[in-house]
Amino acid sequence: MRVFLIAGEPSGDALGGALMEGLRQLVPDISFDGIGGPLMQAQGLQSRFAMDELSVMGLAEILPKYRHLKRRIAETAHAVIDTAPDVLITIDSPDFCLRVARRVKAGSSIRTVHYVAPSVWAWRPGRAAKMAQVIDHVLALLPFEPPLMEAAGMACDFVGHPVVAQKQASAAEITAFRASYDLDAPYVLVLPGSRRGEVARLAPIFGAALTVFAARHPGLKLVLPAAASVAALVHEQTAHWPVQPVVLDPRDHDPDTARAHKRAAFAGAELALAASGTVSLELAAAQTPMVVAYDFHWLTWQIMRRMALIDTATLVNLVSDTRTVPECLGPACKPDLIAERLGQVHAAPQAQEKAMALTMQRLGQGGEPPGLRAARAVLAGLAQ
Repeated sequence: MRVFLIAGEPSGDALGGALMEGLRQLVPDISFDGIGGPLMQAQGLQSRFAMDELSVMGLAEILPKYRHLKRRIAETAHAVIDTAPDVLITIDSPDFCLRVARRVKAGSSIRTVHYVAPSVWAWRPGRAAKMAQVIDHVLALLPFEPPLMEAAGMACDFVGHPVVAQKQASAAEITAFRASYDLDAPYVLVLPGSRRGEVARLAPIFGAALTVFAARHPGLKLVLPAAASVAALVHEQTAHWPVQPVVLDPRDHDPDTARAHKRAAFAGAELALAASGTVSLELAAAQTPMVVAYDFHWLTWQIMRRMALIDTATLVNLVSDTRTVPECLGPACKPDLIAERLGQVHAAPQAQEKAMALTMQRLGQGGEPPGLRAARAVLAGLAQ
């Protein structure tokens, strides 16, 4: 069996690596081709070019590389058609992957599978029908997505979210982490994002909100796990916070130690203030109650507010079908309001416990690993 895979982001590389491991368990005589990062390469993929070439976000960043990306789309589609694999599996990165799939479908009958459904439940529902023109089968991370994909004309299987397979810190690891950073008091986890623009926009607001909150809770400490790409900016942005956070800088440790510290920080926190995004699922997996806040450019907020199909942006709220995680989004992303919401969650953290546990259950916790479930779904689709 021959499989051609394409991933363009680290998150896609992680999904691809787990899927490839699952496929190898089920079909030992299998070969892989395509584009991927270190985790997919560890499973036997020789990437045709560096995945980093596709990790471009934002119009200003894409424009200078548009011609090069267009060439890579054509090259990749030709490679798929020429090698004629049993299946093409594209992983997230729809701007690149779906353009490749369109060319492949125009020139062959190769089966196409896309891993990670577009968030048509949130905005732009027409994307599903457009995707159905070039994709045969979708692997969904969220349990409510299959009916939406099927209504557009694609087969779709919910295969579980990768967060349920992530290792959680033990009590001993949390104790050791606290000792390493002299955390002898309760602490709030601070998560202002992993991109420079997010950190620059949110850090001043988060700092002001936490100053107000900490004044009402003397002795409270702050812990801020920083992504390596923005660690220097995090140090700069938090240097003048009245309550100095313990910044977990992954550049200070080997990768395994840095990941262990982050796991323990999540699990040991009393409360978290987080930017909107999938980090809410990581917090739910660690059973850490949270407040979600995010500030947008005025024009971006106006467009999103008019196009949104949902009344919450937090995945824990959506998956659990509750609204227990407070949000301070757009115009509501103000220090005083965030501090008030933190106080409410701090006073009654148990209100989120059931919603977080239900979220993990619905995302596949306790079942087969998502990579293996995804592999079974791919094979079942090929057998039909």
